[in-house]
Amino acid sequence: MARGHQKLQSQAKTQEKTAKLKKQQGHSATEQKKAAQKALVHACAVCKAQMPDPKTYKQHFENKHPKNDLPVELKDVVA
Repeated sequence: MARGHQKLQSQAKTQEKTAKLKKQQGHSATEQKKAAQKALVHACAVCKAQMPDPKTYKQHFENKHPKNDLPVELKDVVA
């Protein structure tokens, strides 16, 4: 049963390594998602897609909704 003991040791060692790596990274996936979600401040009036800045929003609106009138907040944005 020597292999059983080696297996347990190997698993414990791997758990320690992964715990150390997580500490070094600092941010978990959920924290990254929350931060990314905060960056998406502009929402399309037609399809509710979210964009990080007005320039991207204007490009989206012109490409995806060409038949609709441009919203007032995008008229002065230079793309």
